[in-house]
Amino acid sequence: MAARAVASATISFGLVSIPVKLYSTAVSGSGVHFNMLHGACKGRLKQQYICPQHENQVVTRDEMVKGYEFAKDQYVTFTDEEIKAMEEKATQSVDITEFVPADQVPAVYFEKSYYLGPDKGGARAYALLSQAMKKVGRVALAQYAARGKQYLVMISPLDDGLLLQQLYYSDEVRPMSEVPLDEAEVKDKELDLAIALIHQIESDTFRPENYKDDVKTRVEAAIQAKVEGAEVVVAEAEPKAQIIDLMAALKASLGDKSASPPPAAEEEPAAKGRKGPRAVDAAEKPARKKKEAASK
Repeated sequence: MAARAVASATISFGLVSIPVKLYSTAVSGSGVHFNMLHGACKGRLKQQYICPQHENQVVTRDEMVKGYEFAKDQYVTFTDEEIKAMEEKATQSVDITEFVPADQVPAVYFEKSYYLGPDKGGARAYALLSQAMKKVGRVALAQYAARGKQYLVMISPLDDGLLLQQLYYSDEVRPMSEVPLDEAEVKDKELDLAIALIHQIESDTFRPENYKDDVKTRVEAAIQAKVEGAEVVVAEAEPKAQIIDLMAALKASLGDKSASPPPAAEEEPAAKGRKGPRAVDAAEKPARKKKEAASK
């Protein structure tokens, strides 16, 4: 089934204009969604806005105004006309401002993706831009106005076409420095085992078809069972074995049978290279004493 365009635009590349169409990269609404129902009659519920200052009075849409909270419980209000006047005028023009190396845009900036396809009369310029960016190994940064907003976007070559990715602005992305990180020492042996584990399950290609949404499959099966009148039985999840020791966990992951940590009651082995008397088991002591008395 051919993809359906969700919007049209024009890429401005110097004095070159490329008419394109935007296509969604994913199937929208593919997840399982539940509705809120009234338990007594199973009727679908409707949302309402209420005003707590007027004894939870229901407020209709024609009585609502939009406001911005500039301080605790203090608002400035705007009319729809005032908000409309502040919106960006939609030009449907994707204006390229610069080309940067493909690896210079961190993945944390990616918000949403769209395929770009050539519109009428744009096939040649479209192919030229895609091949040129592939050749130099760079992606294009641009701004795009639509639906009253101005978006920062990145255009990159993908297979024989182009991909447009909507980006967050810098003030929308939290820096990693805001995440609390405890200092921890990584030992060389642990690092070697971790690298070995990576090599054990590494792959040179990304195969998304190898991954399935098990939760979605399970929910859909439960829904179908209920539709057919069957009772859904919830199975208890089996607890996973916990290995607290990091080295033991790494070795166990690599399939090392000797990775299991020793029992707590077991004594520490003698130091390597040190010779000494063999430890005598408590059960052996009475038998040894009898043997010594008989020899006398």
